[in-house]
Parts: sequence; C-alpha cells; structure tokens
Amino acid sequence: MNTSRQMLKKLIAFSIPLILSGLLQQLFNWVDALIVGNVIGESALAGVGATTSLYNLFVTVIFGFTSGLSVLFAQQYGRGETSKNACLLADYSMLLGVIFTVISVLGMILSVPILKLLDTPKHLFDYAKDYLIVIFIGIPFISVYDTYSAALRGMGNSKAPFISVLISSVINGLLDYVFIALCGFGVWSAAVATVISQIAMTVYIIVFTVKKYPQLRFSLSHRDKLLNSIKIGGKYALPPAVQSSVTSVGNIFLQRFMNGFGEQTVAAITTAYRVDSVLLLPILNFSTAISTIVAQETGAGNSKSAKKAFHIGTILMAAMSVGLTIVILLTGNMLLSMFGLTSEAVAIGDEFFKTISLFYVIFGISMSIKGYLEGTADMLFSGIIGICSLGVRIVCSYAFEGVFNNMVIAYAEAFSWIFLLLVFFLRYCKKKNKDL
Repeated sequence: MNTSRQMLKKLIAFSIPLILSGLLQQLFNWVDALIVGNVIGESALAGVGATTSLYNLFVTVIFGFTSGLSVLFAQQYGRGETSKNACLLADYSMLLGVIFTVISVLGMILSVPILKLLDTPKHLFDYAKDYLIVIFIGIPFISVYDTYSAALRGMGNSKAPFISVLISSVINGLLDYVFIALCGFGVWSAAVATVISQIAMTVYIIVFTVKKYPQLRFSLSHRDKLLNSIKIGGKYALPPAVQSSVTSVGNIFLQRFMNGFGEQTVAAITTAYRVDSVLLLPILNFSTAISTIVAQETGAGNSKSAKKAFHIGTILMAAMSVGLTIVILLTGNMLLSMFGLTSEAVAIGDEFFKTISLFYVIFGISMSIKGYLEGTADMLFSGIIGICSLGVRIVCSYAFEGVFNNMVIAYAEAFSWIFLLLVFFLRYCKKKNKDL
C-alpha cells in the first residue's frame, strides 16, 4: 500500500509540470493570434494562420523525435548510465541543431515558392511571407531545447522544462504587446517576439542543465562513439518522428474533407478542435509521464514497479478522462460562444462536443497503454499503430459520411480511438503473457 502511495505521488508530481507546460505552449500560440488579430486586423491574422500547417509540421516532427529520445534517456538513467546520457544529449543536440539550421535557411530562401505551392491567397501573401521568413529562425533553437527537455524529463525533472516554457511565454506576450500594440510594427514583429522567446527558453534550459547536472555538460571526448550513439537513439526516436510527420500530412487531407461541409461547419469544428486540443493535453502529457516512469523502472530492472506505475496511471487516466467529459458537456456551449461564432455554428460545435467527449475515456486508457508500451521501448509498434489509426480515421470519414453527415468528423476520430485501444490492449496482453 505504501509503495502504491509513493508511486501515485511520483506520477502526480512528475505529470503536473508536464501538463502545465503543455497548456502554456497552447496559450503561447494563442497570444500571437489574439494580438495580431485585434491590433493589425483579420487579414494579418489569416496570413499568420496560412503558415501554421507548415510550421507545425517541423515542430511536431522535432517533438516526436525527442519524445522517443526521452524514453532512452529514462532507461539509461534507470540503469545508472549517466555517461551514455551525456553522449546522447551532446550528439543529438548538435545533430538536430545542424539539420534544422539547414532546414531553417532553406525555408527562408524558399518561403515565396512554398507559399505559392500552398496556394496562399494573394491578399494574405505578404503577411504570410513576412511572418514565415522570421519564424523559420527559431526552429533550430526548438530542436536543441526539445533535446535538453527530453534529457531532463528522462532523468525525472519535469519542472525545469516547465519553467523555461513559462519564461518563454512571458517574454513572448510582453514583446508582442510592445512590438505590435505600442510600436505599431507589422506582423513580422510577432514572429520576432516568438523567436526571441524561443532563444530565451533554450538558453535557460542549457544553463540550468550545465549547473544542475555537470555530468551532462557538452564534451567532444566521445566522438569515437558518435555513430553508435546516433544509431541507438534513432531506434527510439525515428518511429514517433515518422508518425508525427505522417499525422501532420494526414491532417491536411482531413482539413480538405471538412471544408466540403461548408463555412459554418468549418468554423464550428475548427473552433471546437481548438478547445478540444487544450482539454486533451492533460491526457497526452500524463501518457508521457507514464512512459517516462515506466522507462526508468524498466531500465533499473524493476518490472513490478513499472507495472504498478502503469496500473495506477491507468486509474488516474480514466478518472481524468471522465472529469474532462463532464467539463466539456457542461461548458462546451459557453466556450464556443466566446469565440464569436453564430448561434448555428455554436450548435454544430456543441453537437461535436457531445459526441466526441463520450469517447474521452477510451482515448485516455489507450494513451495509458501507449505510455506503458513506449516505456518498455516498444516504439516501432506504437508508431506503426499511430499511423494505422490515422488511416482508420480517414477511411471512416469518407465511408460513413452519408450516415453521420458533418458529425462523421467526430465519429471517425472516435472509431480511430477504439481501434487504438483494441490494438494496444492486445499488444499489452501479449507482452504480459511473455513475462509470465
């Protein structure tokens, strides 16, 4: 009983900063939109929005890659292999920094043809170009920050990444207000504010790591082990990175599908997803907490403790999911109205909430099992099933359009969650039987 209570405290203490970090990052994205839209105008806001899918593609790939590294960091930390974590951190912060610097430079040079390829409307083109050229500068810093953040999370420290995101959010908000509201600069200044805040959080987390964990300081003494370190890290990091990139591309197809239902449905569902994405952050971040602690315990050879973390985490996840369902059922209508939607659009969005929220528990439990599987290094399987789940969602969207009409968007996602739960549960049972 005492060990269960300790594990419960450990899960909660580790997950709270993760959840708060996720919420802050969402608010970080909203600040630019709120200030640009209210001060410069709707066209400027739409211009920034026209760059979102491209920018998010790189951000999600980086996060997916480093989330895989985080599991390896945690396992090596559990085994007491601090020197290997130092090598891994140095190798991948340098490698990703170089790769995404090249991508950043190419993106800046090719920003005009990229926006033309995306068929950006002419009246938004200049806004989008000015914003995109600047925002590309921050991508290498995100890659380095996420690598250090993954290392610290793997070693059980989720507070430092939260503080760095908090610092970044405050700087971004203040600079947005100064540059746009006070100085009257253009939409490019919102990107400048974002890049400066990204640099600040990267510098903070590096300085913190060097001071708090001197054993992780950057060193060139292990260059002979570089290829081996990259090879091992790639096994953990590539599957979630590929899944993230495929999901980002798949979402573009789903966006085009949704556009076919008309302006009111698009406005309603995209706004509902904006709220929904914030509500689901606790589930996603708690899954990361389960994955990290399971990886630490597995690395230390404590399989019983790893399973205990999973069992307690699943109970907490189910309770959290039920709570989120109640919240959205009670407040969904009001939250949608805050965004200035028409009453017809609010009704569509509210129906979406009433449909999708009933499946939150299924999503939550599937994410709990996913966290356990990834914590035991089952990254490739998790990545493949994540891509298959996207395929299920796309197929169901087209197959059941005539049955559910515009609510097929909600049901298709729910069906993909059911698919995830079934497959992950079968995988868990198979691994459990092997351990017997």
